[in-house]
Amino acid sequence: MSLWIPITIFAAFCQNLRSALQKHLKGKLGTTGATFVRFGYGFPFALLYLAVLHFGLGYALPEASGTFLIAGALGGVAQILATFLLVHLFSFSNFVVGTAYSKTEPVQAAIFGLVLLGETITPAAGVAIVIGVGGVVLISLSGARVGPSALLSALTGRPALIGLASAAFFGISAVCYRAASLSLGGPNFMMQAAATLAFVTLFQTAAMVGWMAWREPDQLKASVVHWRSAIWVGLVGIAGSAGWFTAMTLEKVAYVRALGQIELVFTFLASWLVFRETVRPREALGTVLIASGIVLLLLGR
Repeated sequence: MSLWIPITIFAAFCQNLRSALQKHLKGKLGTTGATFVRFGYGFPFALLYLAVLHFGLGYALPEASGTFLIAGALGGVAQILATFLLVHLFSFSNFVVGTAYSKTEPVQAAIFGLVLLGETITPAAGVAIVIGVGGVVLISLSGARVGPSALLSALTGRPALIGLASAAFFGISAVCYRAASLSLGGPNFMMQAAATLAFVTLFQTAAMVGWMAWREPDQLKASVVHWRSAIWVGLVGIAGSAGWFTAMTLEKVAYVRALGQIELVFTFLASWLVFRETVRPREALGTVLIASGIVLLLLGR
């Protein structure tokens, strides 16, 4: 088994946990505050991870280039915008369609990977990604009564456009992170990913602190007040990000993000086996599609 596969599965599991913690914080903080805590409380752990690799394991620090700094900064800004838009979706009463569209990231990541990095995917992998995204969309819409006419009208609705924009920014950020990490050229994939993660989270923290101090000081204060909850978001978020950055250093972004959809399979199995919740037909079909897409992806890449 290729190393990027278990690393991606670990990252998806951490992302699932971080999302639950972040959604809980949304009730205590606003959209900006809930967006900030994953970066502001995460960057100390990113620096600690880099220090362990350097001082503990003896890996040399890579030399940053202009490409690294530009790609990392652009990816950081794109991820902030994507996270803000995704959290903002929950303020809409009809956010379901928008959330479903936000799951089109693997498709958009494949497009941006081709345009920005010249990376291509196999036809079988392309079909696998589309099948997986279809399954994710089905699960996202499982609790809503969304008919063909409603879906058609929702294409131009504000939540749908926000969801698509969020997916686009997530796709751009992932491609930029891979470009930044690969530009370092060594000493090894772990150190490349860790250095990229440390720079990006430090940049994101500085950018958001500056913005919040200027425009939303109440959100900055609230994120400090609720540090006991926020620190767990930062820790779990960085663990997941370390996994994503490492996997995307080893493998193409489209493949990594497509496999990352296994996160929803974890959620489905937990609700069914652990919490004994009723399974809707759309959820079951969506899970089958995601699993099928993942199998086809691993066989056809």
